[in-house]
Amino acid sequence: QVQLVESGGGLVQAGDSLRLSCAASGRTFSSYAMGWFRQAPGKERKFVAAISTSGGSTYYADSVEGRFTISRDNAKNTVYLQMNGLKPADTAVYYCAAGYDAVQVVTTGPDYWGQGTQVTVSS
Repeated sequence: QVQLVESGGGLVQAGDSLRLSCAASGRTFSSYAMGWFRQAPGKERKFVAAISTSGGSTYYADSVEGRFTISRDNAKNTVYLQMNGLKPADTAVYYCAAGYDAVQVVTTGPDYWGQGTQVTVSS
């Protein structure tokens, strides 16, 4: 099992950048594929990005491709989401997630969730 704690959310203006971090507990972080999801008010939670256990493969939602970058540091048990060119439509609670395979995280959903961090982008 893994516990996930997100940080780095906040209020920014359109066009700004923000980096989210997710710290994972446990000694087996490198065996988990990691992902980020987001949920806007009144909407369902949606996939944003995922990364394989080694970091060699990444996956993105079309809406963030080219603007967001997911990365991980297995030595620090941390996964990041660098968000550039933020838009008001990116406003949501962002959730860190973990699963046993990146494709599983993208298609059927992860096995573990963090508590979420709020990102608000003003126009």
